[in-house]
Amino acid sequence: MFVGNYMTKNPITVSPATSVDEAAGLMKMNHFRRLPVLKDGNLVGIISDRDISRIAPSPATTLAKYEINSLLAQMTVNDIMSTPIVSVCDDATVEEAALLMCNNKIGGLPVVSSIGVLVGIITETDIFRVLVKVMGLASGKTRFTLDFKDKIGATKEISDVFAKHNLNIDSFVSFNTPNGDSQAIIRGSFSNVDEIKADLEKAGYTVSHVTELGRSHK
Repeated sequence: MFVGNYMTKNPITVSPATSVDEAAGLMKMNHFRRLPVLKDGNLVGIISDRDISRIAPSPATTLAKYEINSLLAQMTVNDIMSTPIVSVCDDATVEEAALLMCNNKIGGLPVVSSIGVLVGIITETDIFRVLVKVMGLASGKTRFTLDFKDKIGATKEISDVFAKHNLNIDSFVSFNTPNGDSQAIIRGSFSNVDEIKADLEKAGYTVSHVTELGRSHK
């Protein structure tokens, strides 16, 4: 899964000379939380609702409303935009984008082409959509959580149990836990849950949790 397939293409942009209140209006009108900033076609920064909140007067200010609006109208995007820019290429993987956002504690990234041209923006909401798709939340009715010691061939052994029951797996995700063991989360439309659980445990995998159509049991 690549960023170019999940980003918002051709995002609305502003220039460094755009007034802050105009940028804020664009974000509010289009339900965006951030806007890329372009100068002569080049990406030079990004402005977010957090940047605007940072310079907004506090409720305790003695300024009149028209004075506040006047001050914001005089400020430009250049005065408050975030630089340097953390961006991602459109051919990067979605997980690379997620890692960049996590490490930099930001909720969105401008997306650039191989020649550095802005082509989109990817946000935490886009990442959530990918997670929902990868985890098979829309289609998988039953969720198995397995705990086990990591070993070569574990994925095949687990898959073979479901194949034995002539069942398709909608999603299969495995990862290391903090204690050094492994955990797998498997989703699909499984009817014979008790039989599958018994066969998994016979193969050496602990079924720690099963959720069926909103009903959970150990």
